[in-house]
Amino acid sequence: MQSLQQLLDFDRLHVWHPYAALPNDLPVFAVESARGVRIQLMDGRSLIDGISSWWTCIHGYSHPRLTQAAHAQIDRMSHVMFGGLTHQPAVDLSRKLIAMTPDALQQVFFCDSGSVAVEVAMKMAVQYWHNCGLPQKQGFLTIRNGYHGDTFAAMSVCDPENGMHHLFRQIVTQQYFAASPQSGFDRDWQPQDIDSFAALLAEHHDRIAAAIFEPVVQNAGGMRFYHPEYVREAKALCEKYQVLLILDEIATGFGRTGKMFACEHAEICPDILCVGKALSGGFTSLAATLTTRKISETFAAGTAGVFMHGPTFMANPLACAVALENLTLLESYDWQAQIRSIESQLKADLEPCRSLPAVKDVRVLGAIGVVELHHPVDMKAIQPRFVEEGVWLRPFGRLIYTMPPYIIQPSELTAITTAIYKIVAEI
Repeated sequence: MQSLQQLLDFDRLHVWHPYAALPNDLPVFAVESARGVRIQLMDGRSLIDGISSWWTCIHGYSHPRLTQAAHAQIDRMSHVMFGGLTHQPAVDLSRKLIAMTPDALQQVFFCDSGSVAVEVAMKMAVQYWHNCGLPQKQGFLTIRNGYHGDTFAAMSVCDPENGMHHLFRQIVTQQYFAASPQSGFDRDWQPQDIDSFAALLAEHHDRIAAAIFEPVVQNAGGMRFYHPEYVREAKALCEKYQVLLILDEIATGFGRTGKMFACEHAEICPDILCVGKALSGGFTSLAATLTTRKISETFAAGTAGVFMHGPTFMANPLACAVALENLTLLESYDWQAQIRSIESQLKADLEPCRSLPAVKDVRVLGAIGVVELHHPVDMKAIQPRFVEEGVWLRPFGRLIYTMPPYIIQPSELTAITTAIYKIVAEI
């Protein structure tokens, strides 16, 4: 068996990691196993995971109920094509998603990942208007500082200047970008926030198929929390100008903000909803795009007669079975109280960071805690420092944030927030 160093050396030279070059000069840590909120490294160190493996493992690693669901399903079948066939896990998961999401969302399209869920939503909007006799409606309106994925349509609605995909802005479709809302989530609503969005709709609504944005929380585009009134105003404007509303809840869905879905803070229902990440509890890649019966019924009457999308691994039964158990588990306990407890502790524990010279802002919403710095972090230096403190976090840009598993204990959360304060103080 190869040594740990041989594994790391091969990885550095041959294995591409997210947002990394080859050879990879960023630190990489080899994982032996993971259970609960802890990641066990091959060198013997144990880390408390403060970001739920990019916000997916809301019930931690190797949860016995999810593991059992996976074992039970794999003994029946791990996969079967969804073209012309169906199966119980997909039907039951669809029923669960329909029950959990706003009432008007009745139709479920299963996807492989969050980026694909966004692609599906955008294609769905364009083809819907084509079916309605308005093929010129092919553009999209979004807001700056957003992030929606790494595929080409998704990239086109990510922030064109400050986002991670700015290198591709000359070859992706040019979309319409409204100014980012400035009214904080728990601050006074500033009516002028919606002016840019309203002006773009007024001028270009005849060419816009849908507006798309992350409700209340802009995640990988800057971890910004904004006022729910913006979402309400945007919904009303979309209805006024006959533009669909797509909400990207891939990061915020399933309780992260204190509501099951972030759009509930605004008490509105989108025309199309994208979910993913926490959907399967981090066991396997799975996402979904939900829409209304009104929208779905136009596809049979359109020229194509069908919706033109069909992933090979669509509604993978293993993924659906685990996701169903994950959502059943979420509903089996008082997750709202747990999120409130995490939120309360994050507010108390992270507030002292505000006085540190390197810190620009501290903000908390639900089970999301953010320390924004004045200057970008040095990933080569800061990632190993968190590991030295026994914590796994993945800062980016000027942001050090935590989105812990819902099962985290107060002492474990204290270890995360203590490490954040200590390391930011060093900066």
